[in-house]
Amino acid sequence: MEPDLFTAAAEERQEKDPGSSPLAVRMRPRSLDEVVGQQHLLKPGAPLRRLVGEGAGGPAGPASVLLWGPPGTGKTTLAYVVSQATQKRFVELSAITAGVKEVRAVIEGARRAAGGYGKETVLFLDEIHRFSKAQQDSLLPAVENRWVTLIAATTENPYFSVISPLLSRSLLLTLEPLTDDDVRGLLHRAVAAERGLGGAVTLPEETEEHLLRIAGGDARRALTALEAAAGAALAQGEAEVSLPTLEAAVDRAAVAYDRDGDQHYDVASALIKSVRGSDVDAALHYLARMIEAGEDPRFIARRLMISASEDIGLADSTALQTAVAAAQAVAMIGFPEAALTLAHATVALALAPKSNAVTKAIGAAMDDVRAGKAGPVPAHLRDGHYKGAEKLGHAQGYVYPHDVPGAIAAQQYAPDALAGRRYYEPTRYGAEARYAEVVERVRERLAGRGQDGPGRGDARD
Repeated sequence: MEPDLFTAAAEERQEKDPGSSPLAVRMRPRSLDEVVGQQHLLKPGAPLRRLVGEGAGGPAGPASVLLWGPPGTGKTTLAYVVSQATQKRFVELSAITAGVKEVRAVIEGARRAAGGYGKETVLFLDEIHRFSKAQQDSLLPAVENRWVTLIAATTENPYFSVISPLLSRSLLLTLEPLTDDDVRGLLHRAVAAERGLGGAVTLPEETEEHLLRIAGGDARRALTALEAAAGAALAQGEAEVSLPTLEAAVDRAAVAYDRDGDQHYDVASALIKSVRGSDVDAALHYLARMIEAGEDPRFIARRLMISASEDIGLADSTALQTAVAAAQAVAMIGFPEAALTLAHATVALALAPKSNAVTKAIGAAMDDVRAGKAGPVPAHLRDGHYKGAEKLGHAQGYVYPHDVPGAIAAQQYAPDALAGRRYYEPTRYGAEARYAEVVERVRERLAGRGQDGPGRGDARD
């Protein structure tokens, strides 16, 4: 059986018995106007409008589209709506289970449909980042010859996960996480619509708010949780989905957390202060509260990056590397897997040796600048790479450090007003203890004291 026949059979079953399909499938928008969120892609004249033949672009849209965004933001939905609006055959494949054989079967079916029936095909390929280079290469002839309109979806950065030839032939559209208002509107529609729950249940405000926290901007997750909770309520003969019923249905306790209010900042503050205080267990607790409340993982990652420099600094230089790597990973994978990455970084930062010497150093330097303690740049440090610089005395007398033993030249670098001013005072904690010894030797050399004799090596050794 061709892959597109699976999709056709599923659609036929849904039409005959809508209740047999999951709520998230039943509530799939049937037109671009029903899509929630992503308004930057749906305004008049936007690429998706042109893809379905709306606006000045006419029916000729791009031959390939890459949809990049977090899970549950509507990538599959948009592909389905495009196929419905253009009356094209819709074929859905997942890179998790499909290979080159299945792709070639779809392409051959698309060529036959186009030649025999004049019917164009939309191929929706989910998780394209899981395809190898060779598998992605197999798509190129179909895209170049427009045998199919390829709509590929990925949760990972396509500049890293999609081959350049395919990326250059595609229109890249970035989907944003859904807002709480977007998800709230979808929940209201699902409760009321005949193809949804048909008004069989109601949602109290506290239940709705917890559904929003569970969803975390993921429409599919919101509808799945709603369906489970509504089913549990109806099984108990209740028309109202209470918070305890929802909690039992999704096996997740309601977390007291207001992402737009004081608790948002209180819990974030507690997380960072626990990391600073090296209490790894408390830090993990507050991280878990933020995750369960549906906090934006990028916000958490940003806070950890700041903490790596503010509270750890050179006591463990790998802390910043870990935090930055975590932020990059979070941007590529999203929840729920990002919870592991954030926990990894939180534990590493909480257990790292602590130093705020870097924080104090830049603070003191900025205080001096704000107080007007600056002065002109010493003449020997000024730019000498232009005509007339020599006459002005610029760069004259500058000693090139690599020309002297140890590569540390005894000369003044700071303006006269700040000569000898010290900002960085390293601690003796962790790796910074080494810097404490080095900085003293380097300062001695810069001041013309403690010169190494021949063969004595670098002051930083």
